[in-house]
Amino acid sequence: MSIKAILATKNVAVWDRILRALPALIVGWAWYTGLVDGGLAITLAVLAVMLFVTTLTGACSLYYMLGWSTCPISRRTKHDNL
Repeated sequence: MSIKAILATKNVAVWDRILRALPALIVGWAWYTGLVDGGLAITLAVLAVMLFVTTLTGACSLYYMLGWSTCPISRRTKHDNL
C-alpha cells in the first residue's frame, strides 16, 4: 500500500469533509483566543491538522485501510462504467 495510492483514492464525501473541518477550525480558534495551551494545545493541534489535511485532500488513510468510503464516486466499480 503506497502513499500515492491512498491519496489518489477519494473516500471522503462533502458532508464528511465539512464535519472534519469544523473541529479543526474550532481548535484553531480556541488556540488563537488562548482557551487552550501547553500539551493540550499541541495534542489538539496535531489532531486538527490531520482532520484538515483529510478535508483538503478528500482522502482518509484510516478509511482506506478499513475499506470504508463515504464518497459515492469511489463506490463505483469498473463494471459500472461499461
